[in-house]
Amino acid sequence: MINSNPGTDYESIRLDRRGQAEAFDAIGDRYDEAFPHKEGQVTAGEWLIGSLGAGSRVLDLGCGTGVPTSRQMTDAGFEVVGVDLSAGMVKLASTYVPDAAFQQLDLADLRPGGPRDLGRFDAVAAFFSLLMLPREEIPLALLTIRHLLVPGGLFVLSMVEADVDDFSIPFLGNTIRVSGYLREDLHRVIEGAGFEIVKETSYTYAPAVADVPPEEQVFLCCRRCD
Repeated sequence: MINSNPGTDYESIRLDRRGQAEAFDAIGDRYDEAFPHKEGQVTAGEWLIGSLGAGSRVLDLGCGTGVPTSRQMTDAGFEVVGVDLSAGMVKLASTYVPDAAFQQLDLADLRPGGPRDLGRFDAVAAFFSLLMLPREEIPLALLTIRHLLVPGGLFVLSMVEADVDDFSIPFLGNTIRVSGYLREDLHRVIEGAGFEIVKETSYTYAPAVADVPPEEQVFLCCRRCD
């Protein structure tokens, strides 16, 4: 059964964002230098573009520098809103993609009954943003995303395949905490939040820096079930 009000459950957990935004403030545009090849992200974005109507409204959740997704969506003529926990990333995104609207926000702020309401979207993109959350929160985040979508709305996401929960790792000279799932477990969590997985791709990716190991990136193209 799908919980239609994740806002209530958010009240029962302690959100711990310590160090997460600060790490990405410090990393800045070095993130794009470390991950220069984003074929999986671009391909999932192309699926969105081919599936949406003209003038659709798209939320880039955890937008980072805005490249490539916010830029890809604005170039396609969509109305794009990008949000990120990092003020530094929001500043960069506003510079790189001036035709989109960016805000420094926590996903939890967008839950039903939360302090911010950005309206509804035809599609949400969450590339490598959910992995910054502890596993306890990820189902609530997915229900919030479902709440943000219009009926039948589209959702594209990526995760790194790994059996970890809120695990500290060195990352571009900083420390961040990440979570992940094995493939079948990820499917279960996504479908349990009320999404149909329409398409799946995966890539073995070796970042262009020494302190980030190769990773298996999973991209899912989904539709909100109604």
